[in-house]
Amino acid sequence: MADRDTPDTQMLIADMGRRARAAATVLAAMPSPAKAQALRAAAAAIRASQEAILAANAEDMAAGKANGLSDAMLDRLLLDPKRIEGMASGIEAVAGLEDPVGSVLDERTRPNGLVLRRVRVPIGVIGIIYESRPNVTADAGALCLMSGNAAILRGGSEAIRSNRAIHAALVQGLVQAGAPADAIQLVPVTDRAAVGAMLTAEGLIDMVVPRGGKSLVARVQAEARVPVLAHLDGINHSYVDRAADPAMAVALAVNAKMRRTGICGATETLLIDRGFADPKPILAALAEAGCELRGDAEVQALDPRVQPASDEDWDTEYLEAILSVKLVDGVEGAMAHIAAHGSHHTDAILTEDADTAARFLRGVDSAIVMWNASTQFADGGEFGLGAEIGISTGRLHARGPVALEGLTTYKWLVLGTGQARP
Repeated sequence: MADRDTPDTQMLIADMGRRARAAATVLAAMPSPAKAQALRAAAAAIRASQEAILAANAEDMAAGKANGLSDAMLDRLLLDPKRIEGMASGIEAVAGLEDPVGSVLDERTRPNGLVLRRVRVPIGVIGIIYESRPNVTADAGALCLMSGNAAILRGGSEAIRSNRAIHAALVQGLVQAGAPADAIQLVPVTDRAAVGAMLTAEGLIDMVVPRGGKSLVARVQAEARVPVLAHLDGINHSYVDRAADPAMAVALAVNAKMRRTGICGATETLLIDRGFADPKPILAALAEAGCELRGDAEVQALDPRVQPASDEDWDTEYLEAILSVKLVDGVEGAMAHIAAHGSHHTDAILTEDADTAARFLRGVDSAIVMWNASTQFADGGEFGLGAEIGISTGRLHARGPVALEGLTTYKWLVLGTGQARP
């Protein structure tokens, strides 16, 4: 079967892993200016390769349309000059970030004179498994390199031509700047066997980061024999409290859903306090912006354009212009709904009551919790972290937008002057 490991794919990933390990050893000792220069050279190569990248993407888009990809998936797949410039600028932004490798997290001196330092170090070899968005090839590669890690990238089959063109440009820039070509590798095959081989590559790959739909993440979590940094669904909520500013509520509800519906930071469920004075303008603004609204009978009574909601709607990441809407009993009702249906990604409260906001910020167990802001800000670039490798919805190692620091671990340095333990 196509998704079974075979000796060929296992040998392929093993060879890539060994070459990545050698490259990671070089990167771990590479000075920050040298890593930054390699990334700037890679960004220049991306810009110089724009024509080839756009031609490859056009082939992927044509194949995607022929294969019936959804509009949301096609939007994620699409590249244009603006998005290519965004990739190049994103790489340069990473090059300009402070390098976390070598930074001292804490230092203490024991009574016996031993000096203990906890220092950031690269994780080693990171495997990234992703779908649709070819910009991940550039973002993930840049973040891994700047944090001293080698990357093995396995993109989706729908973006294979685009990924190959982007990867070729990245490697060209790296080599020109003196960085190892194997610092960023792209799995050359599209069958699912390569995913299985990566997930069981103990000793070769130190951590796997899945970026994709629920089925991909579920497979990774079920089969992985290496640590996983998981990015689950973005079932995000915006809660309009009774003390929300009405104009702000309208503006942020529309922005949180409709600015770009296909990203993981988009709001998928709007919760409105039953004590809020008038929800109708919010629903009207969303409907007039082209959003399909779904709600129960109580919400349908507010606007005839609201469609009936099913039980599944509260647990759905639409990634398109569809929004479920529910009335709740205050902030406690909102938090109870989020606890039952959220994905621990991003949730926001809109209110002018600081005490209510504080209860929400403390009580919602999500990686990102916001007050009076659009959930569309759930992005590493907007957090000042540069490009992100993903938004971790777990509780261990890293949480929220994962950028340079999230791709490091630490070790203890113990400095003595001849101490022997009694």
